[in-house]
Amino acid sequence: MQQLAQRLDRLGTETAFSVAQAAAAWKAKGNRVYPFHLGDINIPTAPHIVEAMSQAISEGYTGYCPGPGIPQLREALAHDIGSRRGMEFTADNVVVMTGGKPVITKFLQAVMDPGQEVLYPNPGFPIYESQIEYLGGTAVPYNYVPTESGFAIDLEQVRASITENTTAIIYNDLQNPISAESTAAEREAVAQLAIEHDLWVLSDEAYFETRYEGASSSIAALPGMAERTVILYTFSKKFAMTGSRLGCAVAPLEIAQVMSKLNTNDESCTTHYVQWAGIAALTGPQEPVQEMLDTLKERRDVACEIVNSIPGFSVAVPQSTFYLFPDVTEAMERKGFTDVGDFATAALENTGVSFCTREHFGRRLPGEKRQYIRLAYSGIETEDIREGLGRLRDWIAA
Repeated sequence: MQQLAQRLDRLGTETAFSVAQAAAAWKAKGNRVYPFHLGDINIPTAPHIVEAMSQAISEGYTGYCPGPGIPQLREALAHDIGSRRGMEFTADNVVVMTGGKPVITKFLQAVMDPGQEVLYPNPGFPIYESQIEYLGGTAVPYNYVPTESGFAIDLEQVRASITENTTAIIYNDLQNPISAESTAAEREAVAQLAIEHDLWVLSDEAYFETRYEGASSSIAALPGMAERTVILYTFSKKFAMTGSRLGCAVAPLEIAQVMSKLNTNDESCTTHYVQWAGIAALTGPQEPVQEMLDTLKERRDVACEIVNSIPGFSVAVPQSTFYLFPDVTEAMERKGFTDVGDFATAALENTGVSFCTREHFGRRLPGEKRQYIRLAYSGIETEDIREGLGRLRDWIAA
């Protein structure tokens, strides 16, 4: 019998979808489910973006287009991304892709040979680890330490993890799942390590503009970083276009050229008419973006207030993303649980609240003792947040 490729054994997945399946199965039995598990957005894409997509279809933009993206979108992205980061890019720096995930894969294909090491955040987006290992690299995790305002990168661990075989570091400021945001000092420290050890950097900036207070900064804008940093950009979060699958890499020219070639090999091109919708998103009315942020901020405030009222739960109020990563150690002890997965299952079956756990975002690291869950509030209405988390609070308190 024919065997499948051995590399498939190294391929992970986005484990939030497995939680979604469990929630759907519970709902199919007639139970109420409060979906805090998946970082999708239940706010519609703005009408002018949808209209631009429909018009592009009606005008015949349904065939092939250039592999790196249509020039009009690449120019709009270069201007928008550069101006928001205090940088200058041209269309040649921009490679349009089908969302943010392909940027991760193609970055690794461009800079990592089999056997080389890549540092990645843990807890972190699980596709980092999956793609490093699938492509034959060695995934080296770096972790975070809790602070009064959330979490900070363990910089000493990062420094100690760099070897002669390390080729790159994946850096996710405004981080999924823990909502951690680097201070200026932390961002500069990561940059200095990259420069000191001549590392490539993937700066995942999917949530760069999903923030409620303050202003975002890019590590790519720091001295000596533009020539070694690839920015991951996606339309999914800012414009509620998760299903449209549109994003890009902003990269030094030598990397951009490689990524363009990979596009041609992998997809030929990103869907033509969706790219015209991207232009409308960038250059059209921005009021829908602010309205969505206002809605998400309201959800954040309500969720944080209730979470911090649950016995044994604690979480800092994040200024960005749409995730909470509360410490639930005492709550689990209160209910008699030692396994966070069992705790999540019991919570679903007793309250209808569905959420991911720390284990869905990377292998637990040596010395980790605290227990965490992730609550995504982007896909659930404010009143349902109140009701669902209220039921969770009552169950924990009982």
